[in-house]
Amino acid sequence: MKLLNPPHWKPAKGYANGVMSQGQQIFVGGQIGWNENQIFETQDFVAQCEQTLMNIVEVLAQANAKPEHLVRLTWYVVDKQVYLKHQKALGDVFRKVIGRHFPAMTMVQVADLIEDQALVEIEATAVVE
Repeated sequence: MKLLNPPHWKPAKGYANGVMSQGQQIFVGGQIGWNENQIFETQDFVAQCEQTLMNIVEVLAQANAKPEHLVRLTWYVVDKQVYLKHQKALGDVFRKVIGRHFPAMTMVQVADLIEDQALVEIEATAVVE
């Protein structure tokens, strides 16, 4: 896997501007912050993000993939201000679950998510080389 960042651009911090990879592709549908029984254990934004990332890791494991195989994450949040307010805590949670691997990422604020209690949904793409 090769991270893509034009040399004259300021380096990306906590994400990659682009990723080039070759291998078996894994597409993880939008995961939300509920547990394996589809029960929300919290309405805390950071805790839901942590559970969502753990759910992604569990799905990846079904393909013998690991967090370091992630090449792209798309985050959908219902409140951009909550996301911005908790960036440090989110960084801590991200490194705890995913490690120091930073794929290409996008964050989008949406009007709502299908599950009323969901505060975040994350889609993932991974490539096992």
